[in-house]
Amino acid sequence: MRAARLIKMVLLLQSRPVMTAAELAQELEVSERTVTRDAQALSEAGVPVYADRGRAGGYRLVGGYRTRLTGLARSEAEALFLSGVPGALREMGLEDAASAARLKVSAALLPSLRDAPDSAARRFHLDAPAWFREPETPALLPVVAEAVWADRRVHALYRRGENTVERHLDPYGLVLKAGVWYLCARIADGTGAFRTYRLDRFDAVEALDEGFERDSGFDLPGYWAGQAERFARSILRAEVVVRLSPEGVRRLRYAVDPAAAREALGGGGEPDGEGWVTVTVPVESEEVAYAQLTALGAEAEVVAPAPLRERFAADAARLAARYGRGGAG
Repeated sequence: MRAARLIKMVLLLQSRPVMTAAELAQELEVSERTVTRDAQALSEAGVPVYADRGRAGGYRLVGGYRTRLTGLARSEAEALFLSGVPGALREMGLEDAASAARLKVSAALLPSLRDAPDSAARRFHLDAPAWFREPETPALLPVVAEAVWADRRVHALYRRGENTVERHLDPYGLVLKAGVWYLCARIADGTGAFRTYRLDRFDAVEALDEGFERDSGFDLPGYWAGQAERFARSILRAEVVVRLSPEGVRRLRYAVDPAAAREALGGGGEPDGEGWVTVTVPVESEEVAYAQLTALGAEAEVVAPAPLRERFAADAARLAARYGRGGAG
């Protein structure tokens, strides 16, 4: 455990000019006292770790010290080559850079681990787009990706409904969700507000000579998770009261939005004499609810709203009449 931590500490110091004890402690998940002891152990082992004293001080490696990637286990080396998304890198125009990086990492590995790239490729493949959807790469993706990497402000024309709006944006990060690219950006109007934009709705994007100072506290995965949850909940503007059989309860999460199913079942009452429970399901609209709840068949009974219940009752009557004929024809 300690050996792995010491290797990680060296690699962290290689990647940054200087790190404080607090920063190292946070990265290594140890106390600052442990960081001090680890730095002393590395120094005694011949690794040139130097401690700068004072408020602006920290730990750094001297003399341009570098370590080769000879401490990697096979599983670590294979995992390293799974971390990239080839299709996404190609779409962003980074395929050549990624290929060069993989070659350099491969060259630094021990001979016994040189087959790690092929081993990983034979065992794992990421197919990001959803089923029944032809993936389309937005034409402006390389321009936006370059601005994201360079911290360059962009001038953009964005389609919002039938209108086109003009924006100056600080592009913070790109997200690939189910084959669709999104840009998470801060509006450059002094408010500091962050917004999410679908890349295929940009009509034009121009990278400006002007750069922007990135907020070091911005967490792209955390921001996206919050945005996705708020979006999913924002479209659930209606409610449907439904009685569900035990089988209907089990299948509800496959029929409606998972968040809606969790909310409905979390507030459900006790089963009645037939073992059925009555729940309130958040839905996008009655039309969407009709399409979703139809999948539950006889395992669900719509209680309210009345128009939706009447629609299911009419469907049930038509089905009974059709199947009561005794055969096709």
